[in-house]
Amino acid sequence: MTTTAGCRIELPDESSQEMLGARLADVCVAPMLIFLEGDLGAGKTTLARGFLRGLGHRGAVKSPTYTLIEPYEIDGRKVYHLDLYRVADPAELDYLGLREMLAEEAVILIEWPERGAGWLPPADLRIVIRHRAAGREIVLAAPGPRGERPLSILCRHFQ
Repeated sequence: MTTTAGCRIELPDESSQEMLGARLADVCVAPMLIFLEGDLGAGKTTLARGFLRGLGHRGAVKSPTYTLIEPYEIDGRKVYHLDLYRVADPAELDYLGLREMLAEEAVILIEWPERGAGWLPPADLRIVIRHRAAGREIVLAAPGPRGERPLSILCRHFQ
C-alpha cells in the first residue's frame, strides 16, 4: 500500500532543523528507512544530528561522506546513518552490508538515496530539504504505511 500523504514545513534556522530531527526520533519506530534528500549544504546531516541527539547521543555527529556508514546504538536502539554521495554504482551497496542492515530492527537514515536508485527499497519516509532565502523548506512524504504515523505527527507539530 502506498500513500501520497505529505506536508511542507518552513524552518528558520539550523537549530529548528535539529529540533525537527529530535522530534522525528521521538515518533520513529524501527524498522524504518528514511531518505534525506537535498542539495549540498541543505542540512541533511544537521537533521540526522538532531535525530541522534533526540535519542540521547552526546558525541559528535559527522557526515559519513568518507566512511559511508556511521552506526549508532543508543539505549538499545540501532541507527545507521549513511551518505551515498560517493557511491558510483548502486551495486556497491551490497558490499556495504546494507541488505543485512535493512533486515535489522533499526532506523536507517540515508543521505543521497538517489545514488542507490534501483537497489534501495522504497523509503518509509522521505524528507526533502531545500534552501530558502531565510532558512529551509522541508517537504515530508510517507510513500509507505510505516511512515504515515510519524508523518502525521510531524506535520501537525510543525504546522
